[in-house]
Amino acid sequence: MIWRMPEKPDTKSVGLPMSSKWDPEKLRQEEAFLQDLETKPLIQRCRGYMKLTGPAWMQSAMTLGAGSAVASVVAGASFGYTLLWVQPVAMILGILMMGALGNVVLTTGERPYSSFAREIHSSVAFLWALGSIVASVVWHFPQYGLAGAAVWDLANLVGVPEDSGAAQYAVKFLAGFAILGFSILVTWNYGAGTRGIRIYEGFLRWTIRLIIVAFLLVVIRTGVNWGALFDGFFGFHMPQGEGSMTLVLGAIGASVGINMTFLYPYSLLAKGWGKHHRGLSRYDLVSSMFLPFVIVTSLIIIAMANTIYDPSMSGVRTDLRPIDAARGLETILGSSLGRIILDLGFIAMTCGAISTHMVACGFTGCEMFKLEYTSKRYRMFTLLPAIGILGVAFPSPLWMPIAASAIALTMLPIAYIAFFIMNNKKSYIGDATGVGLKRVILNCALLIAIIAACIASAIKIKSGVIDKVFPKPKATAALRTN
Repeated sequence: MIWRMPEKPDTKSVGLPMSSKWDPEKLRQEEAFLQDLETKPLIQRCRGYMKLTGPAWMQSAMTLGAGSAVASVVAGASFGYTLLWVQPVAMILGILMMGALGNVVLTTGERPYSSFAREIHSSVAFLWALGSIVASVVWHFPQYGLAGAAVWDLANLVGVPEDSGAAQYAVKFLAGFAILGFSILVTWNYGAGTRGIRIYEGFLRWTIRLIIVAFLLVVIRTGVNWGALFDGFFGFHMPQGEGSMTLVLGAIGASVGINMTFLYPYSLLAKGWGKHHRGLSRYDLVSSMFLPFVIVTSLIIIAMANTIYDPSMSGVRTDLRPIDAARGLETILGSSLGRIILDLGFIAMTCGAISTHMVACGFTGCEMFKLEYTSKRYRMFTLLPAIGILGVAFPSPLWMPIAASAIALTMLPIAYIAFFIMNNKKSYIGDATGVGLKRVILNCALLIAIIAACIASAIKIKSGVIDKVFPKPKATAALRTN
């Protein structure tokens, strides 16, 4: 049976307007180069791919935000080196799903919102987009919160009194507006064609490199227990203590946010990538997303294990914040250097995450409202999460994280299932579904990622929504006495 493309999609849903600004001749040369690379040995292919990476840097910057910082600090401070294996396993499952989605988009060149609506159901596409916007807006608050706290900590180091309430608000909001202004500059350039995309991707590369250098310097200063390091990565231990299981399952299932899954395929199309870029896209996910994420989170865990971890304490250290960890280094190392380095690293993490949230909203807003892409509309929607700047001084209102958990965390497993279906839909992507044992192994891995996402979502919805909306009644004094 000869495979045929399904009903031809609307040309308005194929590619992105900004990708048309790429030189067609340059793209043809790039495709010819990639086709030639496919015949080369692995090492030569990697060398060739190295010059062309890009979209996965955005996913790396988005996931290396306040959430990753908090999770890594808590893991290292609570269990030392024991949970080093969790982040690599979590990200492997995440990039498998991103790879499946990328395979579909690069094979067809069609924007996934339109294809999901037609091939599965319009409600799936709409909820996927809605979850991405809600998540980007709500998760903007903790990014600014961490950035504001880091800047205020640096202000304390140069002599600003810590108990000065007015000065604290002033410093934090000035920092917040500076970060917002810079983020607007780089994200608006992203929609300005080839040069804007190169500028933005360069910004993300150097941001992530700064983060790696910052935490690497701390680890160099504190040393490494190599035996514990090896055991932490390959022992796959599950620590005992209250909250440890929740911490592990939550990290495995939620390493990739719902807004990341929406942003990734659009960043591929914005580069003008197509079916000949599938090998490059897989390399890009490993080198630009998996490795930076694992390196940064591992360095934070090691730094916390070397400085904050107390083996005599059991359970998860829920009382510890990243800034507390930074301040703790000053006493342990005998100088302010470690504290300054960690603060700068946290600021860099939040800057990358804030800008990628804005780019995600720029794409998502146009798709949700079925608007043709223009620079003006893209830029308008990038400002949707800007309200998160209030997070420099105030946490998000109680209802916002509850709403985000209900929509985004429920939608992530559904989105994963949709990716699985689309990647196996031969009537849509033809032979790109794969064949034989390789296809079976990949599908088994994707099913594991779906199950992990379902478990993590259930855990987080219970703790973040159900337990807050329907809290358990506290025992009365009389009952406690009896």
